Amino acid sequence: MVEFALVLPLFMLLTFGVLDFGRLFWTQETLSYALREAGRYAVTGQHQTVTNTVQSRVQSIINIAKQYSAGIPVTGITVTSGGVTNFAGGPGDTVVISLTTGLKLLTPVGMYFPNNTYTFTTSTSFRNEPFNPALDR
Repeated sequence: MVEFALVLPLFMLLTFGVLDFGRLFWTQETLSYALREAGRYAVTGQHQTVTNTVQSRVQSIINIAKQYSAGIPVTGITVTSGGVTNFAGGPGDTVVISLTTGLKLLTPVGMYFPNNTYTFTTSTSFRNEPFNPALDR
C-alpha cells in the first residue's frame, strides 16, 4: 500500500503529461494544416460568397482558416502582404497568414504558463498566383 501511494502520483503525472503533450501536438498540427489550406486558397485570388454577399479576400481567407481548424477556437488570424495588415496582396505578391490561440493544460506543468494556458502562434507564407486584380474587392 505504501509503495502504491508513493508511485501513484508520479504515474498519474506521467499519464496526464502524455495526454497533454498529445493534445499540444494535435493542436499544433491542426492549426498548421488550417493555415496551409487558407494559404492555398489565398494564392488563387478567389472570394467566398456568403448569403449572396461576396466577402473580401481577407475575410474569405480567415473563413477558410477557421473552417479547417477542426473547431479549435482561434483568437487571432491576420493576413499581411507587403507589410500591410488586412491585405492579401496582388498577383505575384507574398501573403503571410498568422494565427494565435491558446490551449488550457490539464497537468501541473500548466502552472508555468499564464492561466495554465499554452499559446500557439503559427504562420505561413505563400506567393500569389497570377490572377485578375480587377476582380479583387
